[in-house]
Amino acid sequence: MDQRLRKLGLRLLEILVSAAVTAAVWAAWLGWDQQRDVRPDGTTTGPYEAWQVIGLVLTLLPPVCWAAYRRHLAGAVAGIPVGLSLSAYYDWSDDASGLFMVGVTMVLVGSLVVTAALSAVIVSMTRRVP
Repeated sequence: MDQRLRKLGLRLLEILVSAAVTAAVWAAWLGWDQQRDVRPDGTTTGPYEAWQVIGLVLTLLPPVCWAAYRRHLAGAVAGIPVGLSLSAYYDWSDDASGLFMVGVTMVLVGSLVVTAALSAVIVSMTRRVP
């Protein structure tokens, strides 16, 4: 029983550390840019530029790949979507329309699908043959 409890605690720690690192990466790439750009025709864009989102994704790829390679799947598949979703919720919760939860849900589902698929590919490619 004690060994099972220890394993559960380690898995939860993996998820929490992964979520915290992901939130820090969000803050570094997306947290500082809160201004919407107004084009000459009156339409608005933003607040994020494409290069910021691409930078976020590219920064999170190595930890996902490393965790999947080391078989720490809980941290990769659960921690990163949780960190992204909490960061998006915090960042977007001041939206007056109330539609920010649609975006947060899309971030959660999309990041969960991508991290799970990438982890599955890496685990299958690095499977050890006896």
